[in-house]
Amino acid sequence: MTRYDLLVRYGSVVTRSGPTRADLAVADGRIVAIGPELDGTTRESIDATGLHLLPGVIDAHIHLNEPGRTDWEGFASGTAALAAGGATSCFDMPLNAHPPTLDAEAFDRKRAAGDASSLVDFGLWGGIVPGNVDHLEDLAERGVIGFKAFMSNSGIDDFPAADDLTLLEGMANAAELGRIVAVHAESDAVTSGLARRATAEGRTGWRDYLASRPAVAEQEAIGRAITFAEETGCALHIVHVSTGRGIALVAEARSRGVDVSCETCPHYLVLTDEDHEHLGALAKCAPPLRSVSNREALWGSLLAGDLPMVASDHSPAPPDLKTGLDAFRVWGGISGAQSTLPLLLTEGHHARKVPLATIADASAGFVARRFDLPSKGRLEIGADADFALVALDRSWLLSREDLHDRHRHNPYVGRNFRGRVVRTVLRGIITFIEGKIVSRPVGRLLMPAARHSES
Repeated sequence: MTRYDLLVRYGSVVTRSGPTRADLAVADGRIVAIGPELDGTTRESIDATGLHLLPGVIDAHIHLNEPGRTDWEGFASGTAALAAGGATSCFDMPLNAHPPTLDAEAFDRKRAAGDASSLVDFGLWGGIVPGNVDHLEDLAERGVIGFKAFMSNSGIDDFPAADDLTLLEGMANAAELGRIVAVHAESDAVTSGLARRATAEGRTGWRDYLASRPAVAEQEAIGRAITFAEETGCALHIVHVSTGRGIALVAEARSRGVDVSCETCPHYLVLTDEDHEHLGALAKCAPPLRSVSNREALWGSLLAGDLPMVASDHSPAPPDLKTGLDAFRVWGGISGAQSTLPLLLTEGHHARKVPLATIADASAGFVARRFDLPSKGRLEIGADADFALVALDRSWLLSREDLHDRHRHNPYVGRNFRGRVVRTVLRGIITFIEGKIVSRPVGRLLMPAARHSES
């Protein structure tokens, strides 16, 4: 008789074709059987009656800030929040840590922090900044997921924006190394110029900040990045796209054969510019929150398949940096590591009838395919046993006490949700049960299996 390490019975398993009522069996960290009434003995079992099994979220855009700024966040607290939100993997951005991940030594320091404390599997982004293009090969050899560049001021002195020549040469180098380049696409000339003008005139409120980062700044930078990618043959990923027009630019480029993809974030799918009035610093981000019409355009693009991916861009900071009356001086960044899947279920599946298969692909499946992690992102035989068990119809109110990240500045506190993560499983190891972290750090470094791919 077959013996399993874990057997999950009577749940609804969400695959690319939709939910199917089935048992799911795990051995040696991988899914080894899916089907009704599986036979065999097991070391551990879960009765998943009434629950849905979704692939564990792969959060491809998160700032854990360790080493160097662990008082902002860290692998221990940040990945606890991820696990509580149904995530089993993440890709940590190269900036906000000190030193940023710009060379092999910095990579090794960050990997050591993740090895010691991460509750989820983790990949590491390297950075592209003026003067470090010669270090990209060392970072690729270490196993970076890809390279991140800012086309506007990052706000961090040790991670300056990549000028056009740096970005062009960095993309050419990345193409040779078989690594994807991710860009924060906003025009620095537009955003910095408007910000200087507003502050010089004493216009420092939230509406002034929003006006300093217009949609055209994003759209111009997306077009420029696509041009560079087309010229160099580099695979390109546009992070946190906030406008329907930005998504359309990416879709048009893809239609003519450019290897480009994009993501948005839950806050652009849920919040709008009008929310700044009562949320204040909790809702400050760049690009900023947009209009209701842009929010609805993003949902339409998600349903249509032009917007294939959602990532949190969890970017926390200590409380003293999130206070003040000057909107330009208050530190930007939204804390949302724990909220991605609950928001997609509540505002997507329940409110807008987004299929569960679409949500699973946007939060896990596409991410694994795009960044070449063949064992991740799917509930299929042979894949890693990474999944979240969700009470799909359970209604609940998010309280600050529910949160696991360091500062718990989540803008969704007090919001009603429908669909709750009740367990999270990483490679067959239960990491989270009903509000509590139940495992030691078990995260492993993720590296692309070969050249990035998408299918």
